[in-house]
Amino acid sequence: MSALQHALDEYLAIRRSLGFTLRIPASLLRSFVAFVDQAGCPFITTDLALQWATHSPGVQPFTWTGRLGVVRRFAAWQHAIDPRTEVPPAGLLAHRYRRKPPHLYSDGDVARIVRAAGTLPSTRGLRGRTYATLFGLVAATGMRLSEGLHLDRDAVDLAHGVLVIRRTKFGKSRLVPIHASTQDALRAYAEARDRIVPPFTPAVFVSEQGTRITEWSARYTFAAVSRIVGVRGPAGGSRHGRGPRLHDLRHRFAARTLIDWYRAGLDVERELPKLATYLGHVHTADTYWYLEAVPELLQLAAARVRPSEVAPC
Repeated sequence: MSALQHALDEYLAIRRSLGFTLRIPASLLRSFVAFVDQAGCPFITTDLALQWATHSPGVQPFTWTGRLGVVRRFAAWQHAIDPRTEVPPAGLLAHRYRRKPPHLYSDGDVARIVRAAGTLPSTRGLRGRTYATLFGLVAATGMRLSEGLHLDRDAVDLAHGVLVIRRTKFGKSRLVPIHASTQDALRAYAEARDRIVPPFTPAVFVSEQGTRITEWSARYTFAAVSRIVGVRGPAGGSRHGRGPRLHDLRHRFAARTLIDWYRAGLDVERELPKLATYLGHVHTADTYWYLEAVPELLQLAAARVRPSEVAPC
């Protein structure tokens, strides 16, 4: 083990002891340290950091910025131990992330995706049920995929129609009320799941081996199902092409909720914090984004501004 690899282990251990999970940063930093070791350099240099951050072709430039930021934080910590360490200056790669406009699935799209997922080939009859219920739950509640996958059985209160979301993106817990039809779907899935697979894991959504469904598996399966129903175009080889994502189901829920509020004549400005809380947004600005990202919402918002309400020049 090189001195830099040993230093990385200490860095990760300290940050994890402070409550950081660091799943992706740890993987990136191990790749970076291996890159530096392969270059034959015993310490971090700005040039090597820049080479590593930008050597991945086919990704958006803001990804380079994020990769360099991960290295910068490690380098700043390592500089206190090894003064030879160069800390890449802030602003060296200043590409900013720009959100893609959300794809708003129609009701028919969602129905076809859920039906197609339910017909996935399966040796024990559980695979299709699992993915159909998972995709339907994300569409019905707008929860993040990771929240659905991390959902445990004791967090599902079907008697009161509430889900307890514990492992959120920002480490906060929240309660998510669910519709009676969603309760029925979860209850039917739970009965089938426990009949087919012995309940030796706390996860709600499990594979036919009884293990918790992984995020990679869920995303890949969604892409495959989307291609089957025509939401995604054909692609060569075994890939399932580019197109609307599973996360767009969350966007659909948020946008449709806001559109329904506008059409019902509600004060959206007052209601917006409720939606932000339900979705688990830390800042309402994340929810406001939908107003500018969805043309129909922008038109509905503009229609609320009457000439009499506009201040004179």
